[in-house]
Amino acid sequence: MNPPGLPNEMTVIRAGEAIENAPDNIASATFRVEHLIAGEQDGEPTAMRAMLDAGVCTHWHSHPRGQLLLAVSGSGLAQRRDGPLVELSPGDAVWFAPGELHWHGAGEADAFIYVSVQALQDGRAVQWHEPV
Repeated sequence: MNPPGLPNEMTVIRAGEAIENAPDNIASATFRVEHLIAGEQDGEPTAMRAMLDAGVCTHWHSHPRGQLLLAVSGSGLAQRRDGPLVELSPGDAVWFAPGELHWHGAGEADAFIYVSVQALQDGRAVQWHEPV
């Protein structure tokens, strides 16, 4: 469930309160997401916590204003188009530039949890493309 807009005061979002399946056809398998904040106007941030089982990876995608991804637990992978495959460990942060085509996911042996922050432009925070 997407929270409406940005909170106008301190708001605690307890882990596990709003977990749902990510939309179909954006990853190699179903994964779970928890929406943390949901901007409504251009430039406002959206943020989510994603939980991917071992071996699950997103399809290629980009963000019109870029994306900050923070690895929380497990082992992750990330790659930009025509770039090297990068392993991610808890505490690692990755910045994907605006419009940069990329994917991220869980390593083969471990589930992966990350938090991502991306801003809206023209009502969208992400543009999905083909499978990896």
